[in-house]
Amino acid sequence: SGQKVCYSAFKRSCYKLAYFQDLSRRVGFQEARQACEMDGGALLSLESEAEQQLIENMLQNLTKSGSGISDGDFWIGLWRSGDGLATSSVCPDLYQWADGSMSPFRNWYTDEPSCGSEACVVMYHQPTANPGLGGPYLYQWNDDRCNMKH
Repeated sequence: SGQKVCYSAFKRSCYKLAYFQDLSRRVGFQEARQACEMDGGALLSLESEAEQQLIENMLQNLTKSGSGISDGDFWIGLWRSGDGLATSSVCPDLYQWADGSMSPFRNWYTDEPSCGSEACVVMYHQPTANPGLGGPYLYQWNDDRCNMKH
């Protein structure tokens, strides 16, 4: 399920957002990745500030549509393979896009990625959370444990 929207201006012209208010329907990173691939797509690679802004606008429109969207982060296709022992100085360079994109664009929240056992990346969507050092927890990226349900 999800809302599919297409644009002509971007390399990947179609995007599909899937948001589940029902917590029992949320899935881990690998399940989300497989669901996208079974649907003929891939977990989202964000390759530029313009594409990041496009997705933020899509999420804002989804919120405005009265669908009752609330707190719930979104998996994107960025992840880090290998062991969890990477030193924090090297760690940010180990993240790669699931679809093979080589884009260096990143939109980390302040003090992210925290690395360690967190190797899969979400786009924050926590409208009710009090802002932290990096501002509201909206649309910036955070590394999380891959088995978390989003």
